[in-house]
Amino acid sequence: MVTVAPPDTWTYALRLPHDPRAARVARMTVRAALHGHGMAETLDVVELLTSELVTNAYRHTRGPASLRLTALGDGRLRVGVWDSSPHVPAPFDEPPGGRGAKSTPVAPASVDAESGRGLLLVRQCATSWGGWSLGSGLLGRGAGKLLWFEV
Repeated sequence: MVTVAPPDTWTYALRLPHDPRAARVARMTVRAALHGHGMAETLDVVELLTSELVTNAYRHTRGPASLRLTALGDGRLRVGVWDSSPHVPAPFDEPPGGRGAKSTPVAPASVDAESGRGLLLVRQCATSWGGWSLGSGLLGRGAGKLLWFEV
């Protein structure tokens, strides 16, 4: 008898409308995918960081967003969120070599601030992270950017 082992690499992609409920839909998708692939131990941090990136896409753009979950093997997971703005916010705009102990510090949000902590959470909780501007696109249509993190 031959048994088939599920692959250790997989990808899910989800298109999200510009809707305040998009972060919740993204969290539900992450939860289902990670439970389905036996990766529940990373669920809390992946769900939190995904929610932060999707919320930023909603708050700072007027267009749709996309979520992509990719198991890279060796237990690593990459989450990418695309949105229609080409602007890559700090600290995601740093070159890959600039990330780490010597990278430019990001000022923490004040205690009473209602925003400003999301990307700091990604920076502190993810194993690695980054962002790419995809430019302004053809005919004035924004190609946007991709922010990603790995755990």
